[in-house]
Amino acid sequence: MRKQRLSISDIIFNTINYSLLTLLLIMTVYPFYYIFIYSISDSFEAQKGVFLWPAGFSLESYKASFQLRGLTDAAIVSVLRTVLGTTLSVLCCAFFAYLITKKEMPFRKLIYRFVLITMYFNAGIIPWYLTMKAYSLQNNFLLYILPTALIGFYIILIKTFMEQLPPSLEESAKIDGAGYLTIFTKIIFPLSMPIIATIAVFAAVGQWNTWFDNFFLVSDPKLQTLQLLLYNFLSQTNSIAGMTGEELTRNGTVRVMTPQSVQMTITMLVTLPIVLVYPFLQRFFVKGIMLGAVKG
Repeated sequence: MRKQRLSISDIIFNTINYSLLTLLLIMTVYPFYYIFIYSISDSFEAQKGVFLWPAGFSLESYKASFQLRGLTDAAIVSVLRTVLGTTLSVLCCAFFAYLITKKEMPFRKLIYRFVLITMYFNAGIIPWYLTMKAYSLQNNFLLYILPTALIGFYIILIKTFMEQLPPSLEESAKIDGAGYLTIFTKIIFPLSMPIIATIAVFAAVGQWNTWFDNFFLVSDPKLQTLQLLLYNFLSQTNSIAGMTGEELTRNGTVRVMTPQSVQMTITMLVTLPIVLVYPFLQRFFVKGIMLGAVKG
């Protein structure tokens, strides 16, 4: 089969198209690459500038980060928070969304409107703080997973996706004697995997990055999250960097890294786990968003 010759206009279009896409790829990938090469560069050499290659080579920032007291416990808490919080959020939002698609459910439209209201109005930090204390979630691991069990945005996306599934699937299951729970677990949930994976990505990123609840309501070091621990470490490093040479000598502090190198290292540490997980769910991501946003 002979290849069709491209016209001059097609060649120009393809050249411009590929050039723009290549530029967009560089703009997307380079910031993460820059953070990586800066984090493994020598702290003081990197201050002179880093472009394509590391300026020297040093893992002092990583060594200092991994030597933090309580780092292992904080990492375990963050991982458990992300896994359990994401699982609970996905299951609760999916089942809740399924229930409000059923016409048999009393006041389902009113309940759905209450869900929508939560997306437009936020009571603020003080009512949130008082509510969490009233539910005895202070210094409690459940603080990390219970408040995010139901998220309005996730419910809307899942509900919209489920409403596009063929009703005949559920009708045939009912004829065979299946109840709502069986239909949800055996039919609806598996068929909703594209939007479920999309929600899982959103929920996991949110759980992994959140630290303000730990900051306000948790004083127990054993419940400290990795993000808050690294934030405190960064604050300490900035304080050290602000000392004069005389103060550093008097306090016996050896300044082997700069605040910029610590910032880059911390960014890598908190970003890398999500970056590694994302490719496994990427094939569901676009499909889930597109199908879940067709109608509101």
